[in-house]
Amino acid sequence: MDLGLDGRVALVTGGSKGIGFGIASGLAAEGARVAIASRDSQRVREAAAKIGGHGVPFDSADLDAVPALIEDVESALGPIDVYVANTGGPPAGPDPLGFSREQWEEAHRTLVLSPMAFIERLLPGMRDRGWGRVVAVSSSAIREPIASIQLSNAHRPGLVAAFKILAKRYASDGVTFNSVLPGRIATDRAFANAGSREAAEASAREAVPAGRLGTVEEMAAPAVFLCSTRASYVTGTTLLVDGGLTASV
Repeated sequence: MDLGLDGRVALVTGGSKGIGFGIASGLAAEGARVAIASRDSQRVREAAAKIGGHGVPFDSADLDAVPALIEDVESALGPIDVYVANTGGPPAGPDPLGFSREQWEEAHRTLVLSPMAFIERLLPGMRDRGWGRVVAVSSSAIREPIASIQLSNAHRPGLVAAFKILAKRYASDGVTFNSVLPGRIATDRAFANAGSREAAEASAREAVPAGRLGTVEEMAAPAVFLCSTRASYVTGTTLLVDGGLTASV
């Protein structure tokens, strides 16, 4: 299936590893011109080189850096058609009240304010061109909160709700807003949260109906589809990618 992404310019934040890199790789495979942004300058440039893309150092907590990042990408590749809002999750912990005020504030910046800062600057151009795709990598925790990731529980649903309003407002302009909700995906973060890769895999065998962790590629495929021309009538929605783990309707 031709997804209509050949020549489109895509920006993926948090794109140097894990789910973000998987999505960036999938977009590049479809012919998109891909920029990836990530905090580690060496790693982001190495990751970009692997997919023939453009790498830019960027800390999602630094809201003032958003305009310069967009200018860098558009100078190198052209106007941004696709924005994938992906960030590493905030810290996990056993005590839902055990996070500092600074951790709460940083989670709000990275999970809500940073994506909105990008959208505010990218949306006018997308509307003028009559085509745009915005996809947020969220979490299955917006459907069923997970005790150990209280910062995500509190902030990710807010961005999903904001996307619902934006989707309604700008659907007629050819711009879509959607979110993908990963469950247990085989990433370094999942392994760290479980204590080890072996522990994460053993837990998934017991808890996930599919009997295993999902792969990064399985997570990236639906995200890339939502970025495509083929998904032009899909907006304001959330898509679970969790092997059947989430029980809520």
